[in-house]
Amino acid sequence: MRKYIAEFIGTFVLTFVGCGAASISGGINGVLGVLGIAMAFGLAIVAMAYSIGNISGCHINPAVSFGMLVSKKMSVKDFCFYVVAQVLGAIVAAFMLKTIGSMCSPVISGLGTNGYGKLSYVNLSMMGALIVEVILTCIFVLTILGVTSKKENSSVSGLVIGLTLAFVHIIGIPLTGTSVNPARSLGPALLEGGKALSQVWVFIVGPLLGALIAALIWMYLSESAKKTKNS
Repeated sequence: MRKYIAEFIGTFVLTFVGCGAASISGGINGVLGVLGIAMAFGLAIVAMAYSIGNISGCHINPAVSFGMLVSKKMSVKDFCFYVVAQVLGAIVAAFMLKTIGSMCSPVISGLGTNGYGKLSYVNLSMMGALIVEVILTCIFVLTILGVTSKKENSSVSGLVIGLTLAFVHIIGIPLTGTSVNPARSLGPALLEGGKALSQVWVFIVGPLLGALIAALIWMYLSESAKKTKNS
């Protein structure tokens, strides 16, 4: 149960800080801009990795958990409960952001949702958004699988993962707002409704496909490395 609570807290923090930075600061043309928002997401991961990483592994992302499941690093039971905890954490974070936004003058809305077409800064198409999310999630999950595969990396893994999340956000924010995390997308979309909710499927399917590809790549590469070492 402690693992699931940790995942709830971690996803809450990631969504509250990352999506909050995007919405409250005025978005891509706001005070923080692309780099500031990207760093908010990245630093949230770093903070959580070093605080709950030893409890749950700090997935705080259904795509990461799916990658771990496919690569046989977690059980089906844990995967299911992790995803439930992550989605609930994101929903509660979005609710808190919406509540705080309603107390501002003028009222702040948006919640850092993802989107394509008119909801994309560059009017990216639906297929383009799906491809972007697959690629960026693949990069992110592959990095996680790699850096966490060796115990000697434990002291720096949180920093590496956080910086990776930041750099995929730098390219992804103008394109889709960057999801690479179905929970982070679903929570704000549920509270925002409208087009954000109707488009959220892309930001669930894309990251899961990206995680699947990353896990398959990692298993192939790690198996090849073992064969080379043993030969």
